[in-house]
Amino acid sequence: MDIYKPLVALLAIVNPVGVVPFFIHFTSSLTRQQRRRTMLVSACTAGIVIALSALFGLKIIEFFGISLASFQVGGGCLLLISSLQMLNAQPAEARKEDVSEGATKADAGASIAVVPLAIPLLTGPATISTMVIYADKTRFWWEIAILCGYGVVVTAVTYVVFSASSKIAKVLGQTGINIMTRLMGLILAALAVELLADGLIKLFPVLAMRTLS
Repeated sequence: MDIYKPLVALLAIVNPVGVVPFFIHFTSSLTRQQRRRTMLVSACTAGIVIALSALFGLKIIEFFGISLASFQVGGGCLLLISSLQMLNAQPAEARKEDVSEGATKADAGASIAVVPLAIPLLTGPATISTMVIYADKTRFWWEIAILCGYGVVVTAVTYVVFSASSKIAKVLGQTGINIMTRLMGLILAALAVELLADGLIKLFPVLAMRTLS
C-alpha cells in the first residue's frame, strides 16, 4: 500500500478549509464555549468515521457479497462526482438540503456538530469508500493502524482549521477558499480516475492486456 496516497485523498475529500464558511454560518449565534464543543465533536466524529471505515468497511461489503473490484469502480465514480462538486467550489459530500437543514438546526439551537458538519459536509460516502478501497491494499496490521491514525490526523487538522476559521475567512476570503476547494477537487479527480481504472482492470483483465499491447 502506498502510505501517503490515502492521507492525500482524505485531506482532499474532507477539505476542512472548504467547510469554513458553513462552520462560521452555522455557529454564528453560539457562545464561545458552544463553538469549541462543536469544533471538538465535529472533528472527532470525522476521525471516528474514518477509523471505523478502515477497520470494518471490508467486512461489511463482504457480508453483502459485493466484490471489491465492483466496489472500487463504484467508489471511484463517487469520488469523481465529489471532485466535480469541488471543482464547482462546493464541499465534496454536501447537498443543498444538508446546508438548509444545518441552518434550520442552528436557528433552532440544536446541535449541528454531527449533522451536517461532520456528516456529510466533512465525511460521507466518498470518504468511507476511499478508506475501504485503501484498507484492501493493506497487507500488515501496522498498515491498518496507519489508516486509523489518519483519522486522528484529520481530526487534528479539522479542529485547527475550525479554531482559526475567522482568520482563514479574513485572509483567504470566499474567493481564496473557492480556489483551495477547486485545487483539492483537481487532486481528488486524479485519484478517482486512478482508482476507477484499477477497478475496471480487475473486472475486465482484457483492458490490462490492451494497455500493455
